[in-house]
Amino acid sequence: QVQLVESGGGLVQAGGSLRLSCAASASIFSANHMDWFRQAPGKQRELVAGLTSGGSTYYADYVKGRFTASRDNAKNTVSLQMNGLKPEDTAVYYCSIDLPRRGRYWGQGTQVTVSS
Repeated sequence: QVQLVESGGGLVQAGGSLRLSCAASASIFSANHMDWFRQAPGKQRELVAGLTSGGSTYYADYVKGRFTASRDNAKNTVSLQMNGLKPEDTAVYYCSIDLPRRGRYWGQGTQVTVSS
């Protein structure tokens, strides 16, 4: 079983920044995908950003240019730098990792609240 622990959420004013981190209990070096999802109240969970094993990144249109996903294989961590936050970014953010032959794992989530 792989455990993922997110941190870095909190309350910030619109236009501010937060950096989320996700620490994995196992190596992420071989992960197929390392993703960040979010879920706002009353809405479905949606993909925000992610990285492939080859180092490519992908982003939802609504965060392009504002959010940056990165990984540190040596520390088994994945991060999400969020700049220019908007009230509509308010949600619980989840880290998720897809490991070959082991499946997808999820963190417990961290709350991000952006005030106007």
